[in-house]
Amino acid sequence: MKAVLPVVLVLAALAPAAVAAAAPADDRHLWASVNACDTDARPDMIGIRASMPGSGRRETLLMRFRVQYLDPADGRWRFVASGADSGLRRIGVTRTRRLESGHDFRFKPRGAAHFLRGHVTFVWRRGGRISRQVSEVTEAGHRSSRGADPPDYSAATCRIS
Repeated sequence: MKAVLPVVLVLAALAPAAVAAAAPADDRHLWASVNACDTDARPDMIGIRASMPGSGRRETLLMRFRVQYLDPADGRWRFVASGADSGLRRIGVTRTRRLESGHDFRFKPRGAAHFLRGHVTFVWRRGGRISRQVSEVTEAGHRSSRGADPPDYSAATCRIS
């Protein structure tokens, strides 16, 4: 019985590490934000920036950036029909690092102002298979200096007129 006890203790010691490796990504670092909106440097453009964390396992991280508009007829958010979809883009490979990326979209205003927001789909892929997929809409309060106009700009929506 003495030989069994050390094996049990070793397995018990390894169990928390195995659970941690299989834990889902840290969602505190999962976000999307409008980081540019119709500025002098980027007229008629919306910039969307997003962040996603690694899950603890070596995975490929992908993001898809799309734009939604607020339909004035019924007040619902709808996807822009064309020219506002980045497609699924490979961001990088990581275990635990948080990776960020962004995409700009240009719009030609027609008549009244348009209220826009970003919709980002986050995909974790391991061994060619999707291990997790989540979608988020843009929100304010996420500071990322890269690509922000003005610096540190972060908003939920963008008004282009």
